[in-house]
Amino acid sequence: MALQHILPGRLGYGTAPLGNMFRAVPDEEARATVEAAWDQGVRYFDTAPLYGSGLSEERLGEVLSTKPRDEFVLSTKVGRVILDEREETARDLGEKGGLFEHGNPNKILHEWTAEATERSIEGSLKRLGTDRLDIVWVHDIAQDFHGDQWLAKFEEARTGAFRVLSRLRDEGVIKAWGLGVNKTEPIELTLALDEPQPDGFLLAGRYSLLDHEHALTRLLPMAQEQNVDMVVGGPYSSGILAGGAHFEYQKASAEIIAKVNRLKGLTAKHGISIKAAALQFSLAHPVSAAVVPGATKPSRIAEDIAALDEKIPAAFWHDLRTAGLVSPAAPLPDNA
Repeated sequence: MALQHILPGRLGYGTAPLGNMFRAVPDEEARATVEAAWDQGVRYFDTAPLYGSGLSEERLGEVLSTKPRDEFVLSTKVGRVILDEREETARDLGEKGGLFEHGNPNKILHEWTAEATERSIEGSLKRLGTDRLDIVWVHDIAQDFHGDQWLAKFEEARTGAFRVLSRLRDEGVIKAWGLGVNKTEPIELTLALDEPQPDGFLLAGRYSLLDHEHALTRLLPMAQEQNVDMVVGGPYSSGILAGGAHFEYQKASAEIIAKVNRLKGLTAKHGISIKAAALQFSLAHPVSAAVVPGATKPSRIAEDIAALDEKIPAAFWHDLRTAGLVSPAAPLPDNA
């Protein structure tokens, strides 16, 4: 089923920060942020076992388990099984390093087989305090986590997770499935398969104001041709477009900071927020069904909602294009 027919709106809430990404978030702050999202009308929530070794799912479930289940859409991911035993050594998260060093101490089994997929879903349901999931993403079968071994992990997922999720969709247990990755190549490979196809994909960080040219060259035309929808993750590029210091989960380079400053110069000129420009750009592509920025403070939810509704003059998009700050191939709001 097309994601646009499942998702309740164009703005969701990405809950990676609830897994103590970058910092230890107090329980009360995490709970208040989820409640703020609910109170302000957000009805799509995305999470994953990886986020803090189950911590994000637990925190999200604590709040959502008190809400009417038919009133929201929930997605999580498979590929990581959270074990009861503690992790005694440093985690190997590829390029993501110590991203969730403040999360739960539980060991993580990284596996995309059929059995692990079933175990992953079972664990997620328990942590989330729910009886069903709407969308399930196959998580991180890409170069950033596996280097040269990523194709082997992809094959493990193709013969394991893909088939389990296709069956669950066909049985009506879930509404949709797809890939949740930070790279375009695994999605391109999946869309080229002569097998049951995904309904969509969650692409994090690859369709933002700062990084979108690669996605436009091959992936998004393929998705558009096959009517496969995209959920945009990381629209603020790990925070640098929302006042933070990180890009691609690392401290931003001088080159990225310089580009952000150019963007801020244009948003200031037109009297708009850079958050508004970032969200509305990510949603302007025909394949984009929703965007899921993350947050750990209740005030950020209101900012995201305001940014989505903010009126941006066509002159801003024209200036953005003229300045060479977006690809000539990128669709812009209002056909600017």
